[in-house]
Amino acid sequence: MRRIQSNVSTSSADFRRNDEYNRGLVAEFRRKQEEARHSRPQRDLDRLEKQGKMTPRQRIEKLLDPGTPFLEISSLAANMAYDGESPSASCIAGIGVVSGREVMIRADDSTIKGGAWYPLTAKKIVRALDIAIENRLPVIHLCDSGGGFLQLQSEVFPDKYMAGRIFRNQSILSKMGVKQLALVFGHCTAGGAYIPALSDYSVIVRGTGAVFLGGPPLVRAATGEDVTVEELGGADMHTSVSGTVDYPAATEEEAIHIGREIVSQWDRAEKWNIQRETPEEPAYDPQEIYGILADDIKKQFDMREIIARIVDGSRFHEYQPNYGTTLVCGYANIWGYKVGILANNGVLFNDSSLKGAHFIELCNQNNTPLVFLQNITGYMIGREYERKGITKDGAKMIMAQSCSRVPKFTVMCNGSFGAGNYGMCGRAFDGRMLFTWPNHQIGVMGGDQAANTLAEIKVNQLKRNGDAVNREDIDKLWETTRKAYQEQLSSYYSTSELWDDGIIDPVDTRNALGVAISASLNAPLGDPGYGVFRF
Repeated sequence: MRRIQSNVSTSSADFRRNDEYNRGLVAEFRRKQEEARHSRPQRDLDRLEKQGKMTPRQRIEKLLDPGTPFLEISSLAANMAYDGESPSASCIAGIGVVSGREVMIRADDSTIKGGAWYPLTAKKIVRALDIAIENRLPVIHLCDSGGGFLQLQSEVFPDKYMAGRIFRNQSILSKMGVKQLALVFGHCTAGGAYIPALSDYSVIVRGTGAVFLGGPPLVRAATGEDVTVEELGGADMHTSVSGTVDYPAATEEEAIHIGREIVSQWDRAEKWNIQRETPEEPAYDPQEIYGILADDIKKQFDMREIIARIVDGSRFHEYQPNYGTTLVCGYANIWGYKVGILANNGVLFNDSSLKGAHFIELCNQNNTPLVFLQNITGYMIGREYERKGITKDGAKMIMAQSCSRVPKFTVMCNGSFGAGNYGMCGRAFDGRMLFTWPNHQIGVMGGDQAANTLAEIKVNQLKRNGDAVNREDIDKLWETTRKAYQEQLSSYYSTSELWDDGIIDPVDTRNALGVAISASLNAPLGDPGYGVFRF
């Protein structure tokens, strides 16, 4: 494949301005991420130390094979929820390597209100297990939670994708033959007791670990029985009487050691045979992405310049380069893995939509994973394009993408607006992983467009009713709408609500995709097949 010829001038004023702006965004992201990961009240850290416990991140570090990567998902989940009381949604999740096996690791964070599950905690755990199901990844649960956050129980407990989905997903994993290990460092209370009970293997730490549907206070209140934690659900009782847990451990270090031994006995998943070449660093410095990304969401930039700083050797075989030019399609390698890339270079017209649909079909025919690089304002609107069938052609792209059998990965590189989000594999379309960059914005439309639309509707409504148009009220409506949109459009709002699998530094995109692609190969390819294409 030919190397992309970059046209970027790193000495230009535009490049320097963009570089400064985007490095500032990344620095702010890093600050927020560091705070979410490590900033905790000293009293909570002292409590763990007094109990002889490690922090959840220390446990993960000891569990992982030395020198191997850990792809954390949703590190800033819930960053704009619950008045900031639930950093990272009170849990840690990500893909790592344990005893030579790729696994999903899910850890309760007992430094935050005893590891209680907020609504977004449950959503994050469900997402982690969804990833495990989709990619056939064994799961290691690091358990230390007081159960659901009772003040918000109506948002944690009853609905389809709330806490019950965690246990449903565990059951589905077992049905699929995907192994699970629970390491019980602290309490597994109420529904949380089912985590070790539904795991194939379990280890419990003597003195601090406990598993019960109702703790001593609830038992006392409900039955009048006075019982200690150890009698009710401690390590010795569960490993020698009930058989609910398999192995006792004297310390957390021993529990992790036993856990690593258990994982080392597991058979290795046979990965499907993707086309692969020897990995090669990009020919252009990935740090230059900061200067390529515009400092304004409305400014365009050439996605080929981004591709050149992500893919192996900056080599890219572009498909139909002279047709449907607002969508760049082509083949490349990322960490040696062959991928098909679809990247936006403007609004999706009829020709670019048809080009995208056909390219997706080709990648499915060739068993080539798909990578979507989103910077999209949507599908083109207007009388001319509706007469040409833009809705029909956009539907073809959505159909091809939705029914694709190869793994799909999405990176939100800039804007993601309207139905363009759908065609380019937005969150609703079951991509294996979806990452965002700090500059990313997402919404039905931009803030100015939404404000203008609502203001026009309000003016027309007043005129129809024969009422006077008060310009001050209209301006207030415009500003209120725009302000609300700007907050909800931000990457921090998106990741807080788990509409993505985490914000990443653009420079880390290549590595994140490499880990995600490798993990996806554990799951067999689906059967090819599509619904009805409207011609």
